[in-house]
Amino acid sequence: MSARITKTEEKLSFLPTTAAECQALGWDTVDVVLVSGDAYVDHPSFGIALIGRWLEKNGFRVAILAQPHYQNGCDEFKRFGRPRLFFGISAGNLDSIVANYTGNGKIRDKDPFSPDGSPYFPGEKQKNNRRRPDRATLIYANRAQAAWPGVPVVLGGIEASLRRFIHYDYRQEKLRNSILADSKADLLVYGMGERAILEAAQRLDQGENLGGIPGTCEFLTPAAGSSLANSESSTLLPGWHDIEQDKKNFIRAELEIDQRARQGQTSNRILLQKQKSGWVKENPPADPLAQSELDRIYELPFLRRPGRQDINIPAFTMIRDSVTIVRGCSGNCSFCALTRHQGAQVVSRTQKSIVREAEIVTRQTGFKGTISDLGGPTANLYATSCKKSRTCQRKDCLYPTICNHLQIDENSFVRLLNAVAELDGVKKVLISSGLRLALLRRTPKLLACIIKHHLPGVMKIAPEHSVPEILRLMHKNDALELDDFLKEARKLALKAKVKLDFTPYLISSHPGCGVTEMRNLAQSIKRNSLKARQYQDFTPTPGTLSTAMYVSGLDRDTLQPIRVAKGVSERLRQRQELEKVSGRHNPNDKSIPQKMKKGCSNGKRQTKKGQKAGR
Repeated sequence: MSARITKTEEKLSFLPTTAAECQALGWDTVDVVLVSGDAYVDHPSFGIALIGRWLEKNGFRVAILAQPHYQNGCDEFKRFGRPRLFFGISAGNLDSIVANYTGNGKIRDKDPFSPDGSPYFPGEKQKNNRRRPDRATLIYANRAQAAWPGVPVVLGGIEASLRRFIHYDYRQEKLRNSILADSKADLLVYGMGERAILEAAQRLDQGENLGGIPGTCEFLTPAAGSSLANSESSTLLPGWHDIEQDKKNFIRAELEIDQRARQGQTSNRILLQKQKSGWVKENPPADPLAQSELDRIYELPFLRRPGRQDINIPAFTMIRDSVTIVRGCSGNCSFCALTRHQGAQVVSRTQKSIVREAEIVTRQTGFKGTISDLGGPTANLYATSCKKSRTCQRKDCLYPTICNHLQIDENSFVRLLNAVAELDGVKKVLISSGLRLALLRRTPKLLACIIKHHLPGVMKIAPEHSVPEILRLMHKNDALELDDFLKEARKLALKAKVKLDFTPYLISSHPGCGVTEMRNLAQSIKRNSLKARQYQDFTPTPGTLSTAMYVSGLDRDTLQPIRVAKGVSERLRQRQELEKVSGRHNPNDKSIPQKMKKGCSNGKRQTKKGQKAGR
């Protein structure tokens, strides 16, 4: 019997988080329980809220299990009774290892997606008391299966999406199976999952199976996978044993996955990868949402605040007065997983929809007159489009130079900024998301508008590096135009009589980079009168080509050996080159923990005599 939500239940309220709240709605059962490693915030920037509201809009009864206690069995997963359709499992807005550890393995003492920014439940600050456990998707899936055997478990979110194939775990310093294979879940939704999760819910509601849904991965038995591997519609990736024998096969697999992510819906092939046991089958991607669909989703009835009024969620404080205007990124930087997760096709919301959401923001309690961001993965990709979007197999619009087929509409962005700025109660509209330098140089009207009216005194730019060879490996050439961009921006600021500073984002220890290259970067920063405020050691997160280079020690383009800094001494020396031009240099810094102190300079792990490489 269906437990579909009724019209009388459609009112402005939080999605229920307790059994009592479900009872107050008159529910005797829930359709879907969404589990998250984040605190529940009913805001469209929080993935679990967005998916929850989307399913609710389509008639399903959805409950939220946020940051459940997992330490003592599965009791928390029985809170709402047996879900009629499925458990939806997510580690939250961040991969749990990224949330819990720095790139050098230090334990993080803050989690902005948790109450008061504390990563711990009340009590002792120990690993087994963390609100978001390591590899949270696995832990939550296992608890859900133990609580209600036979209820389908569907994985989603950034952690599941980027760990859907064989991947590198930098905390354990080893390759791992697909998270789908390890969790024994029924389905994995990859990418932006609105279409896939809705189809899964509708199929289960009708008693149908979950096979073949676009935008999902399935786990296959050895026999089923071997049979499909011979199909003409399948692309066979290097599998576990192939990669175990030769790490070159890892980067080959990642290059194939990267190409598929960029092709998006133009690819109708199945990807297959053999695991330690069984196979992972990736169905073709779901179509990106159309502009009208993206508008509707972001205008769902979010309350735009935490589910509990007595808690402070730092991540919410940062984005509470922001509006997402664009989805997708066609930049394809080697170190970034945005293209693999959100897709390479850029979809922009309409001005009317964005203005309506901004009006809602202005009516929120505590609004002080500033829209903190009109942004997305890359803010100034807004209103860009491709002349060949349905047929282009490359979708690499910004590298090595801006593609001739990329259509840039700076006037639409300027009109949007003006329209939001004119709303009653709005004193300031800021652009806090990242901006691509190369695009800004080709949109002088937009650049002048942003500098004069829409910056908090600082422009965030991301040259990442300055050495051409490292930029090639990063697949990002914006920094080649840095000198000219800074001259143009500073000239515009002088004309507008505004003070302008820059915060450049920089990366040290990227594969291929050595101390000499970092010294050249530091000299470039100093020469351009910039301050190195935001920099980090490269973190080999799952699902990026930079991580594939880190693991294999090979160039992404030539598959030839490159230098890879894994040892503490070189990583520290590289970072210190930037610290020297930041004013924060500490020659006694020993901040990289013991776990990372395994030297490497050519992609091969150096070990002590008698010690095995890896675990």
